[in-house]
Amino acid sequence: MPILKEGQLDIISHSAEQTLRFGARLGTLLLPGDVICLAGDMGAGKTVFAAGIGRGWGVEQPLTSPTFNLVHEHTRRADSQRLFHLDCYRLNSAAEIEAIGFEDILNGRGPVIIEWPERIIEALPRQRLWVELRILEPTRRNLVFVGSGKRAETLIADFRELTFGI
Repeated sequence: MPILKEGQLDIISHSAEQTLRFGARLGTLLLPGDVICLAGDMGAGKTVFAAGIGRGWGVEQPLTSPTFNLVHEHTRRADSQRLFHLDCYRLNSAAEIEAIGFEDILNGRGPVIIEWPERIIEALPRQRLWVELRILEPTRRNLVFVGSGKRAETLIADFRELTFGI
């Protein structure tokens, strides 16, 4: 597990189930206001990773891709906190995301997961955790975590500790 530099992490997942477990570990660490950007080609595992995040965070219903609705809002039974899951695949510009109340979603009411964030890059907050998922083989994925801002760097460090003990 090479560490690229402080605030970055590069790991390999050997199966969809492992990608889901990695997501679940990250999900246990999320706080309101955290923004997680999931980038990568179609079929790279973004929704699987997002489903794991939801599981670890404690959503009642499994996360599925909100491609047609653009945003799904999930509530955690334990404390009624909300998690927002956006899929920006069908968007062509950052201006389009504003029509769904993106600024309100980012106001810290809950963690935010964004699939296809590169389509709205201009609208994204500067403080974010970017996870690039790359297809290596039919079942293997490379996950590269890059933190922008202190909170995102802390998330990576805490995830590394929780997952690998280092």
